[in-house]
Amino acid sequence: MQKLDVSNLLCPMPVIRTQDKVVTMAQGEQLEIVCTDPGALHDIPAWCRINGHRLVSAEERDKQILITIEVGEQ
Repeated sequence: MQKLDVSNLLCPMPVIRTQDKVVTMAQGEQLEIVCTDPGALHDIPAWCRINGHRLVSAEERDKQILITIEVGEQ
């Protein structure tokens, strides 16, 4: 599993950085995204639905948001 830390970045940067990272990954790989922007809880899952990736989990832990996605066919 690869990790992407987009803490302290505000919308739309968490989605943009996620998109930039995903294009370097293979189908089936998982990416854990660490963010602090509460909007990412809606934005990244919506981006996944639109782009054919799978949301594995999304949770808030302390003051961080951890989102895990699985890369779909690109």
